[in-house]
Amino acid sequence: MRLYPLLFLLLLVAAVLAVLVGSGDLSDPELRDTFLKLRGYRLAAAFLAGAALAVGGVVVQGLFRNPLASPSVLGTTAGASFGGQVALLLYGLAGAGSSFIVPEMLVPIGCFAGALAALAVLLLFLRITQDLLALLLTGFVLSALFLSLSAFVTSVAQETWELGRAVVSFSLGSVSGTGPRQLAFALPVIAVALLASWFWGRSLDLLLSGEEEAQSMGANVGAARWWSAIWVSVLVAGAVSVGGNVGFVGLVVPHMLRPFAGTKHQRLIPAAALAGGIFLVACDVVARLIPSRSEIPLGVVTGLIGAPLFLLLLIRLRRERAYA
Repeated sequence: MRLYPLLFLLLLVAAVLAVLVGSGDLSDPELRDTFLKLRGYRLAAAFLAGAALAVGGVVVQGLFRNPLASPSVLGTTAGASFGGQVALLLYGLAGAGSSFIVPEMLVPIGCFAGALAALAVLLLFLRITQDLLALLLTGFVLSALFLSLSAFVTSVAQETWELGRAVVSFSLGSVSGTGPRQLAFALPVIAVALLASWFWGRSLDLLLSGEEEAQSMGANVGAARWWSAIWVSVLVAGAVSVGGNVGFVGLVVPHMLRPFAGTKHQRLIPAAALAGGIFLVACDVVARLIPSRSEIPLGVVTGLIGAPLFLLLLIRLRRERAYA
């Protein structure tokens, strides 16, 4: 079966399971519409976050010419997570009635603010130097800084049980609380970033051959780096705003697709968007199926599934190189 028909079939199966699986009885006519609406929001949030993270992974791996790179290497993932946690903390400490922003929009706005803060530092370093190693080290330092700040916010939030639980839940990833306003806010931003990433696909293809070779073939290496960093940051911020901190999607999905979709980015990016959405929707279904008094966080499930998958992919890649 061809790749895209297979992906659409898997998406259909995942969507049906996402609607049918979960706590609550769909046979109750009084509650059926409410359950279907909530599960529909959850399905849309998981698909959006998965698509954004998978495409972000494709772009980052093309930018660094390294299949082991993930969107988190730029530091914007940690920045977005920190921004969302700060928004939760400020709202919890200030009180429900003191906010001039619709409460459910505070976290998405905080996520984008945190990601933009990390992006501003990245772009500053790109102005100073075009060295990829310097960019990678800057992203590593930003990740360490924002993770430390996130730990501080989590500690402060423990003063209140409800606030502490909300901050920890957000940091572990979840799409259960995503509503229509968050989706309406994130959808156009993620859609624009997906289209822009696809537009820069040819430049990323040229970068795979090396910077000097890419320049000789007409690629603007500086602009490709600049805009790749921007669009990955936007994708990550959109994903974190609707799904919290979820790992491994941007690392595993591109690896799984390359044997079928190839390395051309303008073909790989749409396939990654579909496969990433399917992967995260499936992980969300698994999170609901695990027997537990409280639902297992989505980020935990993606780690439990993604880490072994990634190890298997690395073993297969090493064997293929050994026989080549």
